[in-house]
Amino acid sequence: MDDPTNSGIPPVVEGIVTRPSPYSVEQTLERLQEVIHHLNLTLFAHIDHSGEAQRVGLKMQEAHVLIFGNPKGGTPLMIASPLLALDLPLKALVWQSEDGRVWVSSTSVTYLGDRYSIPQEVIGNIAGIDVVIEQAISM
Repeated sequence: MDDPTNSGIPPVVEGIVTRPSPYSVEQTLERLQEVIHHLNLTLFAHIDHSGEAQRVGLKMQEAHVLIFGNPKGGTPLMIASPLLALDLPLKALVWQSEDGRVWVSSTSVTYLGDRYSIPQEVIGNIAGIDVVIEQAISM
């Protein structure tokens, strides 16, 4: 079976939302970081998977994960469902497929809500990930 990422088409994975970015990986990362800063969110980490792979002599497509959020918004969710700490803070994966297209993938807020039975009155605390990504990849 062919790997869909080799064709440039992102794989369909339950609970993952993947959006195309019209920008390069570097530009997409910069734009995401600008939006995160503008919305007064905390950027906890930037993991450069491809850079780390290169450091140990391996080659992979560009892949970076930004971990970000707001403890004021995420903490009530983790109080309601402690296991949610496995998925928070929020994460956005910026990656490049073999055909050169750039994508931004994240876990669906609806999926997280269903997975952890998060009450509707607090799930909105993390719905902002969609806003962050959409603002970053809009022209």
